[in-house]
Amino acid sequence: MKKAIIAVAALAVLGASSQAQAIGCLSGAAAGGVAGHYAGHHTVLGALGGCVVGHQLHKKQKRKKQQLEQQQALPAQPAIKKPTAQ
Repeated sequence: MKKAIIAVAALAVLGASSQAQAIGCLSGAAAGGVAGHYAGHHTVLGALGGCVVGHQLHKKQKRKKQQLEQQQALPAQPAIKKPTAQ
């Protein structure tokens, strides 16, 4: 239990020092730490893995949101009518 508290405290300190890089990391580390603890007392490894995965998922979500905003910002293209033969 002490290791879990130390790991979470260490990640909190790291997250506070570089907040721009820690987005998604802290929530992933918390979930990974809990999962690692119950999966054979590997709290620190779980927290590290959760941090990496949480950060990657946040980046993916951010990219998807930017693409959606870009698609919505583009003006609608007018339909080009072909002249009909008479």
